Amino acid sequence: MKDIAVWGFSWVPPFAQGLVRDLRVRWALEEAGLAYESRWIGTDERHSDSYRRKQPFGVVPALDSDSGTMIESGAILYAIAEQCEALMPSRQRTETLAWMFAALNTVEPPLWHLFVIDQLHNGEAWATLRRPGAVEEAKARLAALSAWLEGRDYLLGRFTAADILMATVLRFVRHTNLVAEYLPLDNYLKRCEARPAFQAALRNQEAGYLRNAPVAA
Repeated sequence: MKDIAVWGFSWVPPFAQGLVRDLRVRWALEEAGLAYESRWIGTDERHSDSYRRKQPFGVVPALDSDSGTMIESGAILYAIAEQCEALMPSRQRTETLAWMFAALNTVEPPLWHLFVIDQLHNGEAWATLRRPGAVEEAKARLAALSAWLEGRDYLLGRFTAADILMATVLRFVRHTNLVAEYLPLDNYLKRCEARPAFQAALRNQEAGYLRNAPVAA
């Protein structure tokens, strides 16, 4: 994979910065040592015919390369990891894939649901009623994940692409203290976020937001 360009939103509100899913792709590319360019799409431009031909749903990320265009962060990470032994060790390929799916299909939905309630619908009557149940659903997943991580630095003992997905999923509830309630989980997330590749990816994403920030009235 070469001639790589990652598409992300040119700017998002502060509560969403560092959470948009193109961060996952940037992180994986940094871990794999693959150079890439950043391309930015405005939230008003994402519904354009030209971008919809690239990303049918008008969201990010999308990745362009010499192999064509890819969409969906999980699929893009899989493609990157397949070419990087560090992200998908050959002896742990099946386990890595399983935990990649677990991050996206089992852990992300309840955490994303809570994020949406708190950040997009805070104060609305239905959200106030729904929130206690959403918290309990999130905590059930976090407790099980924390139990798995007891005595482990990473999901499979060593860092893989699954950790990129899982760590970015956990960040969806950074506005709460839920992760901090589970010490193994809290330590795990801090360990992932301390990786130089994560820090480089985050700086890259944040630099785009800074350059494209709306001018104050």
